[in-house]
Amino acid sequence: MKGENYRELSAYFQETKARSNTIKALHDVLPLVMYIFYPVQLIVLAVNDGMTSEKFLRFALIPLVTLIVISIIRAIVNAKRPYEVYDYTPPVRTDTKGKSFPSRHTVCAFIVAMAFLYLQTRIGVIMLIVAAAIGVTRVLAGVHFIRDVVSGAAIGVLIGALGFFVF
Repeated sequence: MKGENYRELSAYFQETKARSNTIKALHDVLPLVMYIFYPVQLIVLAVNDGMTSEKFLRFALIPLVTLIVISIIRAIVNAKRPYEVYDYTPPVRTDTKGKSFPSRHTVCAFIVAMAFLYLQTRIGVIMLIVAAAIGVTRVLAGVHFIRDVVSGAAIGVLIGALGFFVF
């Protein structure tokens, strides 16, 4: 997308209170799904399978290591965000500068979705849909470029596929 597209999107969502509240709610609430269900499932695995079980360790460590590595990569790359490049106010409140590539929310959402897919296909597919919605919302909210989100999704799926299903 070009700068004018981001500015138009921002204006569209800020035009009415309903649109503004909707994008803000999606931006804030969708990640909460992951933040709530992931630790709950981690506790269930710890209780049912034990903290030394392969399932628990994979479910806990693969997303954790992915989060750490992605955070380091973002700090090194330190790519500007759309609102920094194109000088507009995004419809969601943020003052973050840089660290746009890749989208950490999207990477984390997809790696967690892959973790759920590893445990239970149906829940995993639902979580993949939520992860995709998180990525789309990051672009619509004007806080990430499409490349940030697509790269984040690809990284999450690739690491998840390798960590949960190959090795």
